[in-house]
Amino acid sequence: MHRKAWWYLCVCMLALVALMAFGCGEEEAVEEAAEQAPAAEVEAEAEAEPAEEAVPAAEEEPIRIGAVFSATGPASFLGEPEKNTALMLEEAINSQGGILGREIEIIVYDDETDVDKCVLSTDKLLENDGVVAVVGPSTSGNTLAIMDKFATAEIPLVSCAAAEKIVQPVSPWVFKTPQSDRHAVTRILNHIIAQGYKKVAIISVSDGFGQAGRAVLQELVPAMGLELVADEVFGPEDTVMTAQLTTINDQSPDAIICWGTNPGPAAIAKNRVELGIETPLYMSHGVASKKFIELAGEASEGIMLPAGRLIVANQIADDNPQKQLLLDYIAEYEAKYGSQVSTFGGHAWDAVMLVVTAIEMGESADPADIRDNLEKIQGFVGTGGVFNFSAEDHNGLTEDAFEMVIIENGEWAIAD
Repeated sequence: MHRKAWWYLCVCMLALVALMAFGCGEEEAVEEAAEQAPAAEVEAEAEAEPAEEAVPAAEEEPIRIGAVFSATGPASFLGEPEKNTALMLEEAINSQGGILGREIEIIVYDDETDVDKCVLSTDKLLENDGVVAVVGPSTSGNTLAIMDKFATAEIPLVSCAAAEKIVQPVSPWVFKTPQSDRHAVTRILNHIIAQGYKKVAIISVSDGFGQAGRAVLQELVPAMGLELVADEVFGPEDTVMTAQLTTINDQSPDAIICWGTNPGPAAIAKNRVELGIETPLYMSHGVASKKFIELAGEASEGIMLPAGRLIVANQIADDNPQKQLLLDYIAEYEAKYGSQVSTFGGHAWDAVMLVVTAIEMGESADPADIRDNLEKIQGFVGTGGVFNFSAEDHNGLTEDAFEMVIIENGEWAIAD
């Protein structure tokens, strides 16, 4: 081939190769652009769409405190003011922001003064309701029937019943707010001794509260140098006790002590007057409410008993640490419910606020922490006295929590 033709052919072939290379590169660029286009569109759409709003976290569950009260039935004079007080406190605490930033919920069951219903209500609270503590029951018998459940459940109980057996011997998970039988008996017997009396007769109801008090009386009457000349018992449903009072009167006692809760003690007060018995009559702290005066009527005149300071709040010294708290509780309760406060509603005030204090002290609503911190409470000013708990004392009160009171003209007065 001619040299000139040869060069011409080479130039043409090089041109063809260059053209093919350009075409392939353009195709690859187009394919790459096509591949990238959807991604870019997705990114653009994502930028154009507004971000989803964050879902707020669920509100914390309330702190649930259980309560079993005898709001109806024979002991309703105990349980109704207790229930009212607990619900009043629930509202007040939540209106102030709750505890640890959480509301409280007080789950209240009415045991109708029936021990079987008390057991069922307690089981519901411990097994189904998720409570961190329980306050109540109202009566000693019902408390004694359910208190062993709390060690098993490892949930603290703060009872509103008085029997010494509730806290003696100490059960790690059980506390109580009413003053103990022993302190009440000691206060009565010291008053009897101060009057120069020597012979004492007792009459007690055959329920948990009555028999717990009877046992302490049987122990302390002779221990304090007095003679026990008669020891009579009546049933919770009894309405006429003239036979027992006649037996007592035949022994010529210097003083009679009745241990029980209404309505029995009111019937005894009336029977004593009907029989013409003039021997001084003392009652237990179990009747320290206006209801007793209403039931006994004029027969209540002159009767004496140990009681917390709530029923004589206006008569105690201005520098008493309880006075302002008592006056505030009285004002709040009577404004809300339109009825008079009673010592028993005060027991529920103390129980609820002791649990609240224990939660705040430990900054924890764990039941074990509540139990531990209840034992550490010192100098807590309540309606029943100034509480000082310890591992050895789950009542935290002394004889000084009582005033001896007397009924004069249908009203409570501090006895001389």
